[in-house]
Amino acid sequence: MNLDEKIINALKDLDYKEATEIQKKAIPIALKKRDILAAAQSGTGKTAAFLLPILTEILANKQANKPILRALILVPTRELATQISKAVDDFSKYMEVESIAMVGGVSTKDQEKKITKGLDILVATSGRLMEHLKNGTVDLSSVTTVVIDEVDTMLDMGFLEDIEKILPSVGPKRQIMMFSATMNQNVKKLAKEFLTDPVVIEVAQQRSAVKIIDQQIVLVDEANKAAALSYIIGSKNYSQVLVFVNMKIEADTLVEHLELDGLPAGCIHGDVRQTARAKVMRKFKSGEIRVLVATDIAARGIDIELLPIVVNYALPETVTDYTHRIGRTGRAGNPGIALTLLSVKDYKMMIDIEKELIINIPRTEVEGFEATEKKPRLFKARPKKLSVKKAEAGKVAKKTGFAKTNAPEKKPAKKKKITKRDDNRSFGKK
Repeated sequence: MNLDEKIINALKDLDYKEATEIQKKAIPIALKKRDILAAAQSGTGKTAAFLLPILTEILANKQANKPILRALILVPTRELATQISKAVDDFSKYMEVESIAMVGGVSTKDQEKKITKGLDILVATSGRLMEHLKNGTVDLSSVTTVVIDEVDTMLDMGFLEDIEKILPSVGPKRQIMMFSATMNQNVKKLAKEFLTDPVVIEVAQQRSAVKIIDQQIVLVDEANKAAALSYIIGSKNYSQVLVFVNMKIEADTLVEHLELDGLPAGCIHGDVRQTARAKVMRKFKSGEIRVLVATDIAARGIDIELLPIVVNYALPETVTDYTHRIGRTGRAGNPGIALTLLSVKDYKMMIDIEKELIINIPRTEVEGFEATEKKPRLFKARPKKLSVKKAEAGKVAKKTGFAKTNAPEKKPAKKKKITKRDDNRSFGKK
């Protein structure tokens, strides 16, 4: 692929052996400085697909004096910015490259000091970058490569106006690469506005990506979801569990329930400050907490190696979000389980997801938490019991110290009325 030996040595240290499909297709084109519009799911290696050409250009034009800002990488969330910034450090191990993750939730003064010293690569959320542009503390005129990662998510979060203001601040002789999980009309419209004769790359279709993951549906009453989840996690003794919810208050309430059941848990969502989120993520990765509860937006950029299971506590509203969620497990050929706790109100949406992905996900029930709410005709066949026995769960609970929750003996807590959706349009801003 015409990569410098310094980059190749860094890749060897990271145990990179073979390029992924997106890397094989995108890197040669990027090295030719062509604009790119690429559709690729998370976990396909797209970060390296745009970072390696950027580092190659920096090496070819490196000067002995102060670094020159050559690359801008725009991302929707702080977590993704941090992840990409770490990848820059890993790939440039044998190079002298200055970079920064410019995100909200941290001091602008510290960022200004780093900018003054000089940067080669700037990874930023649009909100914080807009602040610096407004204050005149960052100059993008020298940038020759712009990457907009997860552009579909950025547009969904309402950052179109930011993008339209940021791109004109970049020098006219620029290469723009847009990476998206989906190639929807909004993405195509933005590409048409800013890309010049782009090469379109599409890899990792949804249905092929999800088929390698062991997907299961647990039929359960809405009121028993929290208790059933505690029971499943404690009984199976999973080391790490990523649980997706749709609302902030749902995340907070679920963490309280899990903690009461003896399961160390934490949550991240739009109202959790950056320092608190970073602390929760450190604890989750180190094993200090077993369960991470997250909203879709807050989970963007989360990368947990060998994550054994993902749980849809609440079903997402789109097929794209569903594939984003379950794609957090089963990465790089490793086994992974995607469990959906399904109540009556989400049956229709689940059927729509299966139709779109052309799959039939097996239904199960957990003994002691069987669904009693009326089921539509499609679910009249008695589902199999999930292989979790109460006696077995009791042994695990005794051994690990995790409490076993038995729904029939415990009245479900009165649920708070939830009306506010987790709409984080200002996420990533100050």
